[in-house]
Amino acid sequence: MKIYGLKNCDTCRKAVKALSGAELVDIRNQPMDDSIRSQAYEKFGDALLNTRSTTWRGLDEAARAEAPLALLAQHPALMKRPLIVSDAGEMFLGWTKDTQAALGIG
Repeated sequence: MKIYGLKNCDTCRKAVKALSGAELVDIRNQPMDDSIRSQAYEKFGDALLNTRSTTWRGLDEAARAEAPLALLAQHPALMKRPLIVSDAGEMFLGWTKDTQAALGIG
């Protein structure tokens, strides 16, 4: 199982701690594969973009108008975190009660 997020993100750390054996992939240091980003966008749509982040607030209107996948490739911290990909290829976004229940946590 892989958890795509940031190593200094508290929510990502909680997910890693709860999901023993999961690998955290820091998307700032190790860019996410385009195919995974595309699959995640297909599944979650605009929810994949974290429009409440400081990175988003720092973008001008022209940058915000870019295609979401291009934005995520340029600014990995814009992704809502964590993006969890199970060994079976199932994807979960965020560390919500629903995600935790689906993964058998809590």
